[in-house]
Amino acid sequence: MPSASIVFVDTNVLVYSEDRAHLEKHGAARRWLRELWLRRCGRVSTQVLNEFYVVTTRKLKPAMPAGDVRAEVRRYQRWQPWSVDHATVEAAWAVESRYGVHYWDALMVAAAQQQGCAALLTEDLQHDQVIDGVRILNPFITGPEWLDNPGPAPATP
Repeated sequence: MPSASIVFVDTNVLVYSEDRAHLEKHGAARRWLRELWLRRCGRVSTQVLNEFYVVTTRKLKPAMPAGDVRAEVRRYQRWQPWSVDHATVEAAWAVESRYGVHYWDALMVAAAQQQGCAALLTEDLQHDQVIDGVRILNPFITGPEWLDNPGPAPATP
């Protein structure tokens, strides 16, 4: 059974929290992450942290210094990153088949399931969809106030 307070965070949210080229998304990502840190309810996977490192050091313009990104990855180690194992891959394949989502997204859903997350913050899947007990939340549509009343996600005005 998912915990109402545990939230899995996709790579794009972590990247936007560092990317000042998209100020609206930057602010929304930072608000979510701040609240997850305060409540100690954020989760990620090793997949997410590896993608975060590559995107911020190679694709972000301007790129972040590798040392700074490594410090952030080390900080997110406190979120108990899920290491993808055979059971997670099997669960991801099931999600991919049943819901028709891309494998990498299915792998995040499976990692969120494995950690008992109630929600997955991402802009890459359908907002407010529930996939095997994990609610998809677009952090640029719904704010962190959702944590106070988990359930169907109201859109932020």
